[in-house]
Amino acid sequence: MHSIDFIHDLAVIMLIAGVVTVLFHRLKQPVVLGYIVAGVIIGPHTPPSPLITDQHTIDILAELGVIFLMFSLGLEFSLRKLRAVGATVAVAGLAEIVLMIWIGFEIGRHFGWKTMDALFLGAMMAISSTTIIVRALDELGLKREGFAQIIFGILVVEDILAICMMVLLTGLAVSGNVSPQEVALTFGKLTIFLVVSLVVGLLVVPRLLDYVARVKSNEMLLISVLGICFGFCLLVIRLGYSVAMGAFVIGAVMAEARALRNIERLIEPVRDMFSAIFFVTIGLMLDPRVLGDYLGPIVVVSIAVIVGKIVAVSVGSFIAGQEGRTSMRIGMGMAQIGEFSFIIATLGISLSVTSDFLYPVAVAVSVITTVLTPLLIRSADPLTKVLARAMPRRLSRVFGFYTGWLQSLRLEGDQAVIAGMVRKILMQVFINFCIVVALFLVSAYLVRDARIFAGWVSDSGIQKALGWGGALLLSIPFLIAAYRKLKALSMMLAEVGVRRSFAGRHTDNVRRVVAEVIPVISLAVMLVLLSALSSSILPPAEMLLLVLVVGALVVMLLWRQFIKLHSRLQIALIDTFQKPPAEH
Repeated sequence: MHSIDFIHDLAVIMLIAGVVTVLFHRLKQPVVLGYIVAGVIIGPHTPPSPLITDQHTIDILAELGVIFLMFSLGLEFSLRKLRAVGATVAVAGLAEIVLMIWIGFEIGRHFGWKTMDALFLGAMMAISSTTIIVRALDELGLKREGFAQIIFGILVVEDILAICMMVLLTGLAVSGNVSPQEVALTFGKLTIFLVVSLVVGLLVVPRLLDYVARVKSNEMLLISVLGICFGFCLLVIRLGYSVAMGAFVIGAVMAEARALRNIERLIEPVRDMFSAIFFVTIGLMLDPRVLGDYLGPIVVVSIAVIVGKIVAVSVGSFIAGQEGRTSMRIGMGMAQIGEFSFIIATLGISLSVTSDFLYPVAVAVSVITTVLTPLLIRSADPLTKVLARAMPRRLSRVFGFYTGWLQSLRLEGDQAVIAGMVRKILMQVFINFCIVVALFLVSAYLVRDARIFAGWVSDSGIQKALGWGGALLLSIPFLIAAYRKLKALSMMLAEVGVRRSFAGRHTDNVRRVVAEVIPVISLAVMLVLLSALSSSILPPAEMLLLVLVVGALVVMLLWRQFIKLHSRLQIALIDTFQKPPAEH
């Protein structure tokens, strides 16, 4: 009987959505808006009676829509281009989130809402809707524009900060305060997870998919892609992160496969079906009675979302070095809220700290801003021209001087080469350290929680020694690589920083000391941090000393082999990035 209800609901959604979207297409309106209207028509709040019998199943299908939309976005996202817009993404994303949280909190307090209602409202207003933005840019044919790539980067920053924000909100709701250590630990774990996922994924997934693609079976390729996608999303959920973020990350990894064009072609119809259900679900949640009861707050919050996000993101992008037209296009594309706002609203309800009206208000604001998103994106260029004509000449000159000043700050010649080498070395050290930390955290989980050694070793000290020693053994290639990179960096800094005019005839000796001391101290700090992070499986002192001695012997005996192993991994990773990108 349940299967009949499911088929009934799916048939109703697809039939009504098909009719309404055809009508909206004829009227030259966004198809996304048609899906939302279809959801309102068949929703439980529209008389005479609801046409949907199993809302829970539809919500699950809508979740699949989010996964496929984010996965498709990841397939079209370029990790190569992200480096070029890194400053813009960070500055604009932080400016938007900080300003919108403050605006939302002040709006809530103005209407006399509880403190937690106001705080959750600010959090809901801070995060833009990735799914709505992607769909709007796709319909307008702008998804491959330069400003769209910056928007996608800001959305990634938002998702990362949203996860940290949810941890903060949970801590405030449960205990009334949040410790800085908890925030730092959450952000650090998330960073490590993203770095390790990207590195391991780029080494394995593109090659695996290219191997499957050589069989020339679309069925086999599609099943492999879906298996990897859902498997990674399951891992992300088990770790307590957003499934939307997981789908995006694995999509970005698969984008480096040579079979990208074929993967996109196979995924597109599946994505379109489930994303349609997602947008219909937004309409299902819209209660017309809430529009009447909370019309004032809905209008005020909608205006605040649109104006606040346009100002925050546009100004942030301009401060980071983007020209005026690009900054305005970025800001106008970010002016809405969506699925993450619903997640935050649901968190407040599950923690019993927010009022019942907050979720319907979020849905209503999402619908309003979704309807206006395509119009805002189209209006970016005309508005930029109007502002340029209305701007006083002196102010225009100041902006021009600022842009020129930013250009002048860019290093050139030898300085640019040295700065580039320093950044590259530090990034490589950071990646190696993240991998090592991940190995120790996984080992701690296996020993403490999974208790993999409990069946054949009864002594807890020996169990810890095996777990910690195994993690150390696996980490040796990456620790050696970090040491060698730090030594190269210290030699370069010693050569540049220690001048003969300062050290005289001792210059060479001072440079040698600096070149040796910096990497040793850095490696010692790394080991101390690792010991702190893995303190739950740190063996007793005698066993720890034995493990370290064995580790030192292994390093001395297999030093060259470890270097060769890491070099092969690094070459494979570089080869993934340097291959010609697949044409879309």
